[in-house]
Amino acid sequence: MPFAVLGHPIGHTLSPVMHNASIEAIGMDAIYLAFDVEPRRLIEVLQIMQVMGFGGINLTIPHKEIAFRELDHLDDSARMLGAVNTVQFDGDTMVGHNTDGYGFLKAMDEAFGEPVEGASMFVLGCGGAGRAVALTAAREGVSRVVLADVDESRCRHAADDIAKASGDVVVDIVTNPRRQTEACRGCDIVVQATPVGMKQDDAPLLNADAFTKDQRAFDLIYMYPETVFMREAALGGARTANGLGMLLHQGARSFEIWTGREPSVDAMRAALEAAVYGGA
Repeated sequence: MPFAVLGHPIGHTLSPVMHNASIEAIGMDAIYLAFDVEPRRLIEVLQIMQVMGFGGINLTIPHKEIAFRELDHLDDSARMLGAVNTVQFDGDTMVGHNTDGYGFLKAMDEAFGEPVEGASMFVLGCGGAGRAVALTAAREGVSRVVLADVDESRCRHAADDIAKASGDVVVDIVTNPRRQTEACRGCDIVVQATPVGMKQDDAPLLNADAFTKDQRAFDLIYMYPETVFMREAALGGARTANGLGMLLHQGARSFEIWTGREPSVDAMRAALEAAVYGGA
C-alpha cells in the first residue's frame, strides 16, 4: 500500500525517510513516497490517489491551507488550526486532519521538559505552521502570545483565531522588524515558523541580542542540526531545539490515523537522526 507527502517544493522533506524506516520495522507491505504537486492541482491529485488506493497523504507547504479550504470533511483538529497536514481516505470520503499541534507539544516536552502552560510565547511567522503552533499553545494555557510577521493580515487572522479558541490569552502583534527584538526578549518561549533558514546561507531574522538566558527557542525547520535561528538563540543564552521532534511525532500520529496501527517511533527517530546528524 502506498502513502505519500505532497508539497511544492518537496525536495527538503524527510518524511519518506522516517516512514519507510517504520514500515520496514513493523513488517508492513507498504511504501511512503514524495511528490511535487502544483497548488492548483492539489485536489485533483488527491482524488486520483484515492482511486489508486493510497493509504493516506501528508501535506506540506503550500498545501495545508488549500486543503482546509477545499476539502468537504474536516476533523476537529483541522477546524481548530485552520489547516490540513494529514488526509485520510475513508471509503469515498477524504477527511482532513491536523497533527502539527500534537507534534509540537510532544516535541517541546521532549526537548525542554517543561509545559507551555503559563508561559509567554513569541511566534515568528504566522502562516499555516505558525498559526497552528500559536493556536495550540493558546489552548494549552499560555499566558501571552506575541505574533510577529511582516504581513499584518496574517497576524490579525491568527489573533482572531486565538481569541475564539481561548479568550483568556493576551495577544500582541509586532510587524515592525526593529520592534521584534525587544518583544522577543520579553517572552519565555520563542518559535521560529518562517521558511528563513531552510537555506544554510539565509541571514537570520533575529540576532543574538533578541534572546536571553533560559528562554526556550524552537525552530520548526528540521533539516540541519543547528539552524541559523538556533545559532543566534544559543549565542544569546537560550536553550534550543530544531523541528525534528515535531516532524517525528506529527508523522507518527498521521500513521495511526491512516492505519489504526502504532508505528515504530524508535525506527523513525533513528532514521531522522541519521539523516540530519549523521553528516554533522
